[in-house]
Amino acid sequence: MAGAIIENMSTRKLCIVGGILLVFQVIAFLVGGLIAPSPTTAVPYMSVKCIDVRKNHHKTKWLMPWGPNHCKKLKDFDEAVSRQIEANDIVFAVHVPLPTKEMSPWFQFMLFIMQLDIAFKMDNDLKENAEITLDVSLAYRDDTFSDWEEIAHAIENRKLKCTFGSPKTLESEGRHYDCDFLPFMEIGSVAHKYYLINIRLPVNERKGINVGIGEIKDIRLVGIHQNGGFTKVWFAMKTFLTPSILIIMVWYWRRITLMTRAPVLLEKVIFALGISMTFINIPVEWFSIGFDWTWMLLFGDIRQGIFYAMLLSFWIIFCGEHMMDQSERNRLSGYWKQVGPIAVGSFCLFVFDMCERGVQLKNPFYSIWTTEVGTELAMAFIIVAGICLCLYFLFLCFMVFQVFRNISGKQSSLPAMSKARRLHYEGLIFRFKFLMLITLACAAMTVIFFIVSQVTEGHWKWGDITIQVNSAFFTGIYGMWNLYVFALMFLYAPSHKNYGEDQSNGDLGVNSGEELQLTTTITHVDGPTEVYKLARKEAQE
Repeated sequence: MAGAIIENMSTRKLCIVGGILLVFQVIAFLVGGLIAPSPTTAVPYMSVKCIDVRKNHHKTKWLMPWGPNHCKKLKDFDEAVSRQIEANDIVFAVHVPLPTKEMSPWFQFMLFIMQLDIAFKMDNDLKENAEITLDVSLAYRDDTFSDWEEIAHAIENRKLKCTFGSPKTLESEGRHYDCDFLPFMEIGSVAHKYYLINIRLPVNERKGINVGIGEIKDIRLVGIHQNGGFTKVWFAMKTFLTPSILIIMVWYWRRITLMTRAPVLLEKVIFALGISMTFINIPVEWFSIGFDWTWMLLFGDIRQGIFYAMLLSFWIIFCGEHMMDQSERNRLSGYWKQVGPIAVGSFCLFVFDMCERGVQLKNPFYSIWTTEVGTELAMAFIIVAGICLCLYFLFLCFMVFQVFRNISGKQSSLPAMSKARRLHYEGLIFRFKFLMLITLACAAMTVIFFIVSQVTEGHWKWGDITIQVNSAFFTGIYGMWNLYVFALMFLYAPSHKNYGEDQSNGDLGVNSGEELQLTTTITHVDGPTEVYKLARKEAQE
């Protein structure tokens, strides 16, 4: 009778904890949807054609598109032809931000893509698989009077992918090609107020540089940066969640150290998952407000990669430790087939990220997709990572199927037990299934909200209330996985109580007021748990 009371109390506690976590989950979505603005803003920039007739084009002077010291401008290339100005003497200048505005460290990063306005002309047609060469420079300053300081200078090549919807006849001259956007630049910090971009298109007919690229009329850039309001909300969430996860980690590990045995594999993996979540949560981004840390994007990718690798590993080990007939348990080496693809896939994505954002630390104009070798290498890493991910999910689905099959088999033995013992096992099985469903719900919500954020316009309007869907996706999913890790450590913290066995009647000797955790495979002071012993006995039979 006491066992039944304890099990009912434990189930009620589980429902209460689930309800509290659900409330916090709703709050996380509402913070992004109602308080935070859209995560990013896209700003279009039209370059200004400047005249530079000096012999040394590169390092002696920066050409400003507007302002008191603006350059000598050209309206169009027809004017350049009439004034006998060569293509090598034309500079496309872009000032970031637009007039009367300033950039801010709260913007966190800047990403630029380029669009070329190319007109069709019979005697200057765009060749197939044409490649454009860009001589680009980037500079900054923090007031309107200082000299520009160079950040980077590079000569980059971009492949043009354009289509022309009309017949290439004399009547079609002047019509524009439809060209794909080109990756242009990415910077991992916005530490200065003003930025200046100078773009040259050097022409060398003898070397075939910028020959057969059509008649370029204009160069347009689109700058994308994170909104300052969203950054503040994001930082506030990280600052709040960091001590929350740290506290539950300390409590969780203290419960483990109170046991006289050594920690088992599942406990270690859950603790490692908590460490990886804390690694993501620690708000080191606060330092980016005062320091020019261009490596923050790469660092963020590495932190996320570590967490997702640990999460995927946890799911495999979690299922494996609940496969009641498995003889080799509590050893990481027993999961090498399942964890191996995770390690290989994570390594491939890490190498890909280093080849892209790692190089951009020195050259923000670099893109691995601009060359054939780089594209093939990037695709190879992504394909290998995708294959590893598919293998992982096949292993995971197979293991989940085995776990539920084994649990169904063990449930046939429950009627022969005493009532207290049966309720104890039913509670453990119920809580395992509960956690599996929560895991599936978290994964499904991540996918669903990602798809919704991609297909919607970014916000929904309900009367006078505007909900930022993309912001709600980021804050909601981020909060959800924190709550998931929190729930794991709370529910799977081992109890320091000793649940003994009454050998005379088989009832569980559970004292009133004692708490049952999800310890299906966790060994107590006096040995394995009841479910483990039952499973081992039936497996031997």
